[in-house]
Amino acid sequence: MNERRLGNRLKEWRTQRGLTQTDLAVLVGVSRKTINTVENSVFVPSTLLALALAHTLETSVEQLFYITSEE
Repeated sequence: MNERRLGNRLKEWRTQRGLTQTDLAVLVGVSRKTINTVENSVFVPSTLLALALAHTLETSVEQLFYITSEE
C-alpha cells in the first residue's frame, strides 16, 4: 500500500537565503522548533504556515513542498 507523505526543501531554501532556523522562525512568527520539525518532516505545516514560509523565502509552496509515496 502506498502511503503519501509531505516532503520538503525548506532547509535548502533557508540556507540558500543565509537564514538560520531561528531567523526564519522570527520572520514567519513561529518557534525555531516548529521550523525544525517541518524541515525534518515530523510536522506537516498548515496551509497558512506553508504560504508564509514560501512568501518569506520568495518562492512558491510547490517549490518548498512535494508529495512522496512510500511502500
